[in-house]
Amino acid sequence: METVALLSKLDVDHHVNIEIDEEDLKEIQVKKDATYPEIKDYVSKKYGFKVSSLYIAQVKRQFGLVERENYNKSNKLKSEQRVPNCPPEKVEAIKDALAWFGMI
Repeated sequence: METVALLSKLDVDHHVNIEIDEEDLKEIQVKKDATYPEIKDYVSKKYGFKVSSLYIAQVKRQFGLVERENYNKSNKLKSEQRVPNCPPEKVEAIKDALAWFGMI
């Protein structure tokens, strides 16, 4: 397998050749976190109910998993906001999904 990537067009006269053996590739572990739609799909298929992104974020926060910044923020003050808490059965379903995807 050969992969070539052009990183810059500024100076094409100088380049670096890197060779990676198959044994080296086996040692490299790439971890990809599950996306919210993947978690929702898993819970829906296994448990038969839907979970919201808010509930997934609440459960991820319990485990200290990094969340991206939410750009869809409310303009209300914290004291005026009503944020529903995730029901216990949905917490367990989301925990199961996170464990299945290897995130916890």
